[in-house]
Amino acid sequence: MTEPSAKPRKVRCPTCGADVVWSAESPYRPFCSERCRLIDLGAWATDKYRVEGETPLDNSSDPLRHTH
Repeated sequence: MTEPSAKPRKVRCPTCGADVVWSAESPYRPFCSERCRLIDLGAWATDKYRVEGETPLDNSSDPLRHTH
């Protein structure tokens, strides 16, 4: 007996909201296209999106840069 093929999983493109089939045939997943992927990458590059955390150390307060 052959199992019925499962419905392909669909996700929404984070940039434009279009439906995207989650499979190897969708090379830009979770994005619908290269354009939407690049828009998202640009948002990260311009600090539109940020990951919360402590401010990085500057060179003068970095304990690993001190020589004794």
